[in-house]
Amino acid sequence: MLKKLYEWTLAKAAHPHAERWLAGLSFAESSFFPIPPDVVLAPMCLSRPEKSLRYAFICTVASVLGALLGYAIGYFLLESIGEPILEFYGVVEEFETFKANFNAYGWIIVLLAGFTPLPFKVITIAAGATAMPLYILIFASIIARAARFFLVAILLWKFGPPMKKWIDENFALATTLVGILFIGGFAAVKLLF
Repeated sequence: MLKKLYEWTLAKAAHPHAERWLAGLSFAESSFFPIPPDVVLAPMCLSRPEKSLRYAFICTVASVLGALLGYAIGYFLLESIGEPILEFYGVVEEFETFKANFNAYGWIIVLLAGFTPLPFKVITIAAGATAMPLYILIFASIIARAARFFLVAILLWKFGPPMKKWIDENFALATTLVGILFIGGFAAVKLLF
């Protein structure tokens, strides 16, 4: 099933609305959606390597804008929208303790969460809930998200055909590695809290 999804995503990378889907997913992932944009970015870069840097730019801009929505959820709507998201990640009880220490090291946490598989939306909501200065969230998000998405795009632009061949031949291993990273991100959020 995942192999079919991968092939479908590769085919859709050339679709006229592919960039809109990439932007929408990048925006949503920074504020409420659990799937990282890398699952769409990577196949799009593999399908159209000449557009890899453009795709990374789209991901970065949309993700930073999505971080602002995550911040707004934490700042204005923590009880009604933010807490159900935090419940999904199983960090509601620990959130109060986390909040107390967040702003002291928040910019480092935003950098780490923006670059690693940590669920970024938990951090953007926490930034709003703790009233982190907005300029810190924006600046750290731009650095982290640009570093992450441009790294992926440049690697796929440079090594795309061999990587695509490797993924096609070792799809089960590739999806297992992505799954481990994804689950590791959830585990890291539990450790942070």
